[in-house]
Amino acid sequence: MDLTHIFTGVLVLSAIFSYLNERFFKFPSTIGLMILSLCLSVVIQLIGVFSSATLASAERLVDSVDFSDVLLDFMLSFLLFAGALHVDWSKLRQSRGPIITFATLGVVLSTLIIGTILYYIVALFAIYIPYIHCLLFGALISPTDPIAVMGILKKAKVPESTEIKIVGESLFNDGIGVVVFITLLRIAEKGLEHITASEIGILFLEEIAGGIGFGLALGYIGYRLMKSIDHYQTEVMITMAMVIGGYLLANALHFSGPLAMVTSGILIGNHGKQKAMSDVTMDYVFKFWEMIDVILNAALFVLIGLELLIVPFKWEFLWIGLIAIPMVLIARHGSLAALSFGLGYNKQFEPKTLSIMTWGGLRGGISIALALSIPAALDNHLFLLVTYVIVCFSIIVQGLTLEPIIKRLLKS
Repeated sequence: MDLTHIFTGVLVLSAIFSYLNERFFKFPSTIGLMILSLCLSVVIQLIGVFSSATLASAERLVDSVDFSDVLLDFMLSFLLFAGALHVDWSKLRQSRGPIITFATLGVVLSTLIIGTILYYIVALFAIYIPYIHCLLFGALISPTDPIAVMGILKKAKVPESTEIKIVGESLFNDGIGVVVFITLLRIAEKGLEHITASEIGILFLEEIAGGIGFGLALGYIGYRLMKSIDHYQTEVMITMAMVIGGYLLANALHFSGPLAMVTSGILIGNHGKQKAMSDVTMDYVFKFWEMIDVILNAALFVLIGLELLIVPFKWEFLWIGLIAIPMVLIARHGSLAALSFGLGYNKQFEPKTLSIMTWGGLRGGISIALALSIPAALDNHLFLLVTYVIVCFSIIVQGLTLEPIIKRLLKS
């Protein structure tokens, strides 16, 4: 089956599941879609008990979709730009210190904590995994997923100052997390002795500074083009070209595509909205990207649920995944607390902010995509199942309980 048929099938399923969720279940959209697609995967596996051919066909179909490439090379650019477009720069700027710190040092610290704890956890199951491989897992699971976070925060009544910290951190820390992941992957593949500190420094500078700089340049070019005309159809196409062409060019130049999309999206959504768009253009541009966001979000969470069909299963891996759930939460809270109290940010925060940021720091498709990109020689089966368990818990359990927990925390 070719890509067109697969994409059609995913969109049809997304529409059906969206209708069922809105009509009967009333879950937040992303959670409902994922639950229903997980249920479909379980039903297919039950049918497979009686008809192995049906299960094999379904597995081949899902396996034919390269989830890692589809998300990282295509969907992510649209979703990040659409999310960043709605971020208020004036509010983001007020919390820029904590956001930058949590998105950079927070990811690195969390990677170290998770990787170290996992190294000893797997040893309890008589599984030996090199420490660098465990750090690789720490890097892919540490960043909170902006796609999952923003989708769920729309329903939860989070204090505005806390919401901007969670959203801002999530938009930037996935780009940082990908850079950390790529660096550790190179070290794991080549060996630490074959990579110098200068190479790592250059990679970080190139990816992070290059990504942000490229995003600013891309956003400015888009802004100037939109400012010079007043034709909403063309201006919508300009934003599309920025995302499609800009993301490909950023990756070709070895800049961080995610950071470029976030930076250009914030610029267009603030400076562009104020000075380059008429009211008609602004209405069309924002509604267009809102629909792109809704459609691709739906497709993404349906795909996450269907990935259950091809996730390799072992009982010991499942137990490690269940143990890893509190480990990831502890690592997130610990890294946030250490940086917050160490740098004095806690004095700026409302009460219970760190607890809300910990429980509201959801993991999603980016973690699964990174886990799928790990070569088989680097323990990818273990990491894939553990990642899937954490992502399912994060989106379903944390997502469904986020609002009541926030209410309880704010009342206490």
